[in-house]
Amino acid sequence: MPSTLEHSDGSWKSPSGVWRHKTTAIAAFSIAAILLHLLLRFGFHTTVGAYQIPLLVTLVLGGTPLLYDLLRKFLKRDFGSDLLGGISILTSILLGEYLAGSIIVLMLSGGEALETYALRSASSVLAALAKRMPSIARRKRGLEIVEVALDEVAVGDTLVIYPHDICPVDGVVTEGHGVMDESYLTGEPFQMTKTCGSTVISGAINGESALTIRTTKRAADSRYAKIMEVMRDSETKRPQLRRLGDRLGAIYTPLVLTVALLAWVISGEAIRFLAVLVIATPCPLLIAIPVAIIGSISLCARRAIIVRSPVTLEQIDECRTAIFDKTGTLTYGTPKLTEQLIAPGFAQKEVLTLAASLERYSKHPLARAILAAAKADGIPLPEATEVSEPPGQGLSGTVSGHQVQITSRSQLDAQQIAGREELPPVAGGLECVVTIDRRYAAALRFRDAPRAESRLFVSHLGPKHRLVRVMIVSGDRESEVRYLGEQVGITEIHAQQSPEDKLSIARKETAAAKTLYVGDGINDAPAMMAATVGMAIGQNSDVTAEAAGVVVMDNSLQKVDEFMHISRRMRSIALQSAVGGMALSVIGIVFAATGHLSPVKGAMLQEIIDILAILNALRAALPPKVIHDF
Repeated sequence: MPSTLEHSDGSWKSPSGVWRHKTTAIAAFSIAAILLHLLLRFGFHTTVGAYQIPLLVTLVLGGTPLLYDLLRKFLKRDFGSDLLGGISILTSILLGEYLAGSIIVLMLSGGEALETYALRSASSVLAALAKRMPSIARRKRGLEIVEVALDEVAVGDTLVIYPHDICPVDGVVTEGHGVMDESYLTGEPFQMTKTCGSTVISGAINGESALTIRTTKRAADSRYAKIMEVMRDSETKRPQLRRLGDRLGAIYTPLVLTVALLAWVISGEAIRFLAVLVIATPCPLLIAIPVAIIGSISLCARRAIIVRSPVTLEQIDECRTAIFDKTGTLTYGTPKLTEQLIAPGFAQKEVLTLAASLERYSKHPLARAILAAAKADGIPLPEATEVSEPPGQGLSGTVSGHQVQITSRSQLDAQQIAGREELPPVAGGLECVVTIDRRYAAALRFRDAPRAESRLFVSHLGPKHRLVRVMIVSGDRESEVRYLGEQVGITEIHAQQSPEDKLSIARKETAAAKTLYVGDGINDAPAMMAATVGMAIGQNSDVTAEAAGVVVMDNSLQKVDEFMHISRRMRSIALQSAVGGMALSVIGIVFAATGHLSPVKGAMLQEIIDILAILNALRAALPPKVIHDF
């Protein structure tokens, strides 16, 4: 795809957009002209000259730009299926078969329109990014807070981030205590606690407390801007994929032209050249394959799978490397309490009861996990009193006469808590420490749990879908990624990867073999665009959905498998229609080349072949017997 152009207003436009609009207009005009021709001919029974006028206009206005584009392809030695269609337009004009020529114009322009329908472009991705990013910042000077344009913010400025606002630049918290959701940018699955001295990154969503930050980078140099820069770069260098019809046409077109020329030269009759081209018009390639694709797109939509780029249906079955993001893709993206390491002298149920009772009053990202564990165990929760949460010191209060505190490991030494020597060694995942009556009681550990189907899904990719390599590429910590890899059966992992790193890995793997990339966050978007097939799970990010070729609306790996099966069946049906149609055409070519089939009879025979190919292609809209197999 041609590179994008930036306008003075900051918007983005693809130069290929003009051609896409033109082919759509030609297709619409061709349909109208053909209908008018049939109405004049059979409805009003007008003279030959009158009912041919709409077709002649179509051939001039619609056929000329198409033929010009095909001539450029011919000069570049690009012998696709549409090239033979262009030659057939000229042939039909010479034969006076204007209706056939108009139908071929409709095929070519309509196929182009179908191919670009729902395709994601750089403009849509970058527009989604730009829409998400604030255009102003609230700068604080003394007691005054003033809204300023983002490009006016300098390093060292003091900014106020209101609740639920998106952080405009990178910085360090100087006042306030709260949480920020950085998951779309970093791949970390949880909201991150922010207090004085904590770093914040542009694009993160603030929680319910206002924060004051000191900027450390200009907006143009901040994390979010860098992701936009990487996105533009990945768009301009995205892989060029040959469509199924083009690959078949690259063999079929030269073969047909050779036979047609030989028939002309050997017999000395130009009519045989024309007859061969008419019977050889690659309608099964130009129509049957798009019909199979559109039918499969419709089937996918009924299965909550949105196909934004039709080429993904053709390519995913050829992918031999699968790259998965961790958070929200192979995992649920929410923390779960996985370990309760209870100190001597305390009971597990007692500790969980007291901790959960206190956590009801907390907005900490781990509070839900503790409450969920207590609910799963059927534990009734007594009331907590004197609840407080000083910045950086954790949550404390009184429950059933006990003084309870939930804090971090580092606070035990700072507060001289008794029994701290019983604290277990540091391990992977997130952790909080519970003290009861100023004595260490338990260490609670949390992990982002893998999806229930993740291991079965991963294990079946090789035997059922011929994937040779499966890897995890995540922005999360290595201990977390390695733990997940062990849980789901993936040994090749890449941890603590930035969007730039993910893009680099996707490009490297795609250069070696066709690659599937599955993710759910903004930090995955550039890599999705660089992979052969980019797939977004869930609806967490508009940007990711714009960048992906396929969007799975349900948060489920089963839908990924369904798409693979629909794709495989589509390829099978498309090949049956295309190859079967061409095989029948080859038989007709033999008769035409030997003078046993006139151009008019050849056109009629070709229409029958087309109908058979299209009827077979329509089966792609029906659900297959096996929609998933794990």
